Amino acid sequence: MKLTILGCYSATPRALTNTTSQVLEISNHMFLIDCGEGTQVQLRKNKIKFNRIKHIFISHLHGDHFFGLVGLISTFRLLTREADLHVYGPEGIKEVITLQMKLSDSWTNYNLFIHELKSKESELIFEDESVEVHTVPLDHRVYTNGFLFKEKVGLRKLDIEAVEEANIDIAYFRKLKQGFDVKNEDGVLIDNKKVTKPAPKPKSYAFCSDTMYKEAIVPIIKDVDVLYHESTFLEKHAHLAKKTKHATAKEAAKIANAANVKTLLLGHYSTRYNDLDLFKSEAKEVFSNVKLSEDGKVFKF
Repeated sequence: MKLTILGCYSATPRALTNTTSQVLEISNHMFLIDCGEGTQVQLRKNKIKFNRIKHIFISHLHGDHFFGLVGLISTFRLLTREADLHVYGPEGIKEVITLQMKLSDSWTNYNLFIHELKSKESELIFEDESVEVHTVPLDHRVYTNGFLFKEKVGLRKLDIEAVEEANIDIAYFRKLKQGFDVKNEDGVLIDNKKVTKPAPKPKSYAFCSDTMYKEAIVPIIKDVDVLYHESTFLEKHAHLAKKTKHATAKEAAKIANAANVKTLLLGHYSTRYNDLDLFKSEAKEVFSNVKLSEDGKVFKF
C-alpha cells in the first residue's frame, strides 16, 4: 500500500504548499482522493501517470478539496483519454462538473460516470474482487464523507518446493491459490495448507477530512492500518476548531487511540502555523505512532 501526498494544507494554495489531494495505490488500483486546485501539477511533479487514475473520491464541495477536478477532467480529454473515469462525491457535484463542461464546450471523449452521495450512514460505494470502498460520514459545515479503503483477503502463496515434492500438476495451481485441496498426479488428495502459505494480511486505509471531533466514526475505522485525520488546529486554537467544525491534532489522536489504528497520519494544517512538529508533539501526548503529511511525501505501508 503506497500513499502519495499531493497537498495537505487547508484554505488556499501557496507557493510552497498545496490544498488537499492524495493518491492511494492499493491492490493494483490508483485512487485519487480529493482534488484541490493545482492537483494535476502535483501529479506531474510526482510522475504519476494520469491514465492509471480511474476512480476519484471527493469528500465535500469546499474549494480546497475539489476546485482542481474539472481542470483534471478537461486535461484527460486533451490527452485523448479512452479509459472510463468514475467520480464519487456529494450530491451537486454532477451539476458543477456538467455546467462547466457545457459552458466551455468541453465534453469528454471518454466515459465519465458521476456517482452522487447523499447517505448520512456509511455505505459501500465501490467493490471489485480485490478491494472495497466505504464512506465514513463526517461532521463538517457541509455534507462530508471520509473514505475507508479495504483490501480483500488475497490468494494463498504457493510453496513451490512443497508443490513439486507433492507431484501436483501445474493445472491445479490456481485451485491451490484459492485454498482448495487438490489431487496430485498419483490421485492422492493433497492438503492445501501443506503446499501453500497464507496470503499477505489485507491492508486498510481511512481518509477523514474535514471534520470536527466525531466519536461515531470509530466503529467504522476500527483497527485500520493507517488513519489520515485532519488536524487543522493546535490546542491553543481549539475554540476555532469548534467554531469552524474542524479538529485539533490532539482530537485526531483521540480518534486514532479509540479506533486502535496502527498509524495516525496528520494533515489539513492551517497555514497560520510554521512548525508542523507542534502537531506531532500534541498528538503524541495521546497516541504514539504519529506521522506528518507533507506535500510530495510518499508513504509505503
